[in-house]
Amino acid sequence: MAADSDEMHERLIKSFQPRLRNLIAVQQVLDLLDFVTPDQKERIRQKNTNEGNRAAADALVTAVIQKPHQAGWFRAFVDALEGSGCGYAADYIQNKIPEPEVETENDNCVRLIQILSPSLVDMKVAEVRVHCLSQELITQDDSEIIAAATRNHGAKTGARELLGRIVRGRPGWFSKFLSILLETQHTKLYYELTGGSPDCDKQAGESETPSLTQEDPCKSSVLAGRKIRQQIQTRGEYKGEMSIILPLCVSDGARCAGAARDGEADDITLRDYQMKVVRPALEGKNIIICLPTGWGKTRAAVYVAKKHLDSRKAAGQTGKVAVLVNKIPLVEQHYSAEFLPFLKPMYKVERVSGASQLKISFVDTLRKNDVIICTAQILENYLDRSRTGEDEGVNLSDLSLIIVDECHHTQKEGVYNEIMVRYLKQKIKNAKLKKEQKPTVPLPQILGLTASPGVGGATKLDKAVEHILRICANLDASKIMTLPPDQLKRDSKKTVKPVEDRKEDPFGDVIKKIMNAIHYHAQLKPNGDLGSQIYEQWVVQMERKAVLEGDHKVRACAEHLRQYNEGLGLSNTIRMWDALNFLNKYHEEEMKNKTTPDEEQVIQITDTERFLFNLFKEYKEELHKLANNPDYENKSLSILRTKILQEFSTRQDARGIVFTKTRRVAIALTQWIQENPKFADLDVKAAYVIGGGDQSVVKPMTAAEQKDVLTKFRSGEVNLLIATSVAEEGLDIPKCNVVIRYGHVGNEISMIQTEGRGRAEDSTYTVVDVKDSGVAEKECVNEYRKDMMNKAIDKIGALKQDAYDKKIQEFQIQAIMEYRLRMKMKQKEDIKNEDPSEVKFSCRGCSQEVCTGEDIEVIEDIHRVNVTPQFRELFIRKESTKRKDSLLDYETNGYIVCGKCGQRWGSMMYFRGIQCPSLHVKNFVVAISGKNMPKCSKWTDVPARFSAFDYVAHADQLVESSDEEDA
Repeated sequence: MAADSDEMHERLIKSFQPRLRNLIAVQQVLDLLDFVTPDQKERIRQKNTNEGNRAAADALVTAVIQKPHQAGWFRAFVDALEGSGCGYAADYIQNKIPEPEVETENDNCVRLIQILSPSLVDMKVAEVRVHCLSQELITQDDSEIIAAATRNHGAKTGARELLGRIVRGRPGWFSKFLSILLETQHTKLYYELTGGSPDCDKQAGESETPSLTQEDPCKSSVLAGRKIRQQIQTRGEYKGEMSIILPLCVSDGARCAGAARDGEADDITLRDYQMKVVRPALEGKNIIICLPTGWGKTRAAVYVAKKHLDSRKAAGQTGKVAVLVNKIPLVEQHYSAEFLPFLKPMYKVERVSGASQLKISFVDTLRKNDVIICTAQILENYLDRSRTGEDEGVNLSDLSLIIVDECHHTQKEGVYNEIMVRYLKQKIKNAKLKKEQKPTVPLPQILGLTASPGVGGATKLDKAVEHILRICANLDASKIMTLPPDQLKRDSKKTVKPVEDRKEDPFGDVIKKIMNAIHYHAQLKPNGDLGSQIYEQWVVQMERKAVLEGDHKVRACAEHLRQYNEGLGLSNTIRMWDALNFLNKYHEEEMKNKTTPDEEQVIQITDTERFLFNLFKEYKEELHKLANNPDYENKSLSILRTKILQEFSTRQDARGIVFTKTRRVAIALTQWIQENPKFADLDVKAAYVIGGGDQSVVKPMTAAEQKDVLTKFRSGEVNLLIATSVAEEGLDIPKCNVVIRYGHVGNEISMIQTEGRGRAEDSTYTVVDVKDSGVAEKECVNEYRKDMMNKAIDKIGALKQDAYDKKIQEFQIQAIMEYRLRMKMKQKEDIKNEDPSEVKFSCRGCSQEVCTGEDIEVIEDIHRVNVTPQFRELFIRKESTKRKDSLLDYETNGYIVCGKCGQRWGSMMYFRGIQCPSLHVKNFVVAISGKNMPKCSKWTDVPARFSAFDYVAHADQLVESSDEEDA
């Protein structure tokens, strides 16, 4: 029994070793470990001195898991980690894994500290150290080591020691560190970390930011995590793909919107289980309906809406229903496939999204219709307008029923929760008014819909119960209505396919050889294994540092290393040929940027750039030869091929979805299937469906393209979809009987939604592992969390109503207090007050001075343009192979590059007939009062306000110059 336990502990430690390297403070842990021999300790300490903490951590782990084991060795290791301030590492080896979103947010916190360390080392380290010790961000030993480093090597070295130690803490350390910066008067550093004063005026109707949950008592860390994500990722609220328009009916055999005949509404017939879960809602109670994907939650909500409006009409009262969704395209889906066909013509139904709400007043639309389907952000914007009185808005009392789709997002600072906090505040006010025998403000009924509330990263049942109760409290739900687990089970065969390393990988070896040559050329010492995420983060850090320091040799090398690192990852996921095409296309684009259309202007090529181009050229033929050898293909692709062929050869009518991580992989897998005759022999007809957002370098799909693919899939013209996370929520295809997750697994909510894509009784669900992805282990964790979630829901259902109501009331008061705390933090955010003349822009590629903030003008609060004659002399215009963006007032046509080095600067835009070069700030180094900004990836990062574009003045200048030419 002990041997089995030891083996399990060994596996856990080994599986998390890449993370433990960064979380273990070797010197302190060694002092607390008794079972490691003195000789081993000395060797590990020597390794720490010569090669650093990460290499020493690997040696320490090897010593710890070395057999034979002493009795209690694992507990001793855990205690040593806890005692040395490495509690987060102790959590991992005890399988106390944080929720993926929390883990990602914490990693982003660490990454942000690394990226901004050049600024952070200027802190008053002695003062900050004392506060960090009192807040338990560091141990007493840590404090003494930091103090010694400061005395012996200076304040910056001490600051680096401090930063390196606080990032090893459990999630929540970042928010404490922010508080410490404020307490110690490091306001500027605080704003650097939080992004200054972010643009709170979201475009109405944009996707809602997915909220994150964690057990850490410092609730503000969630808000900090949100700000970090906004700084580190490209603009866009979702980590996954943007959602898509799905012109499909639900699985209950209902007709689509177009099938309604003669303007008559379709009848709504609920199944027994649907009627059971909606019954409290029909009595006017607030509830959450929790049913798996494909079990007709939305149909049940339509039924509730109709009965609600019928009862209001019968009582002579006005009924107003708002259906809230968290993604723009779901507005059209719910409108066309559900609410319109079943409610028209008896009731007026309208949808409002980002585009439509600009044409018609939302307030008027609400006034003239009975049912409004909209993104939650639009409703929140108009609720806020009513509060501020700056414009015509709406109140919650204007609505009688709110239906919240995907209501598990009603947490923390998510937009759903912003709306519901308003509701809860008014509910408390109403209770006070009632006691005072004063009139109360009417509040709408609430109906939440979800396939899975999740467990919020809980590792214990009580915490999972608490997480779900918080969601219930936020939605003011009197019950969470679901079915017993035995009634929810489908006979879906689930398998996990592990992957073994390739015995030979000469293709990857050549790429690594190229990368090592670049390391040598730039005198770089890589951090992490080539092809790993840790290495990727290191390269990004090197690139940012080089840009700030004007080191174009390292910058160019780092940019190429990033591409090679991605190429390595692609070769482990898709064909070597696809990885080679990716690298080849990158080099072709880079060479293209070094040429001019008329060849009259010479763009400089540095010695380093020439070295990089020649290096790829030198090995290109060898890579080409290896890519054509099928013996070296990765094992994951082979497993995927076997699985698809097996399913389509044994089923009469196979219909499947393969979920993968990135757009690039989805497109490559589709091409691989289409080009393979074995798939064609079995009539496998593949197509990909990816998101419509522009946060990726891969061209997005338009809504029309998405709709076309999905229509073909439903009709059978396409029988295998290759999809990114875009298809996890909302896709409704009854006959889908094959679901495969390829090299990508999310959290338990994502897993449940993905499993729900397989609707047929004999459906299968397969997880195919990919090297270094860890999906097999994550899927096991998700299964555990799923079981815990079901037990938690059962436990909540067994609570007596008095006990349930008491807990709900406590969590509601806490939600309001957390909201007030967030509002206070928002009020402290920086105001953009830098003088535009002090903001200077230089080329990222060659450091050429380009312009100042005085030259920048803003069109429609979105586009930053420079139309000065001086700027026109500095760039070269090039034609773009991508689709032109054409809107009512402007269109983009081509792009502009630095005339000196070929670095891309932005796009060429025509605004009402005027040619306006539009700048993308990520392509420039931004300096304020002579100091370079460490990170500036979007315009909201620049703490200055630029003047609005004066169209009339510029148009007059064009007319005058035209008249002079004619004369």
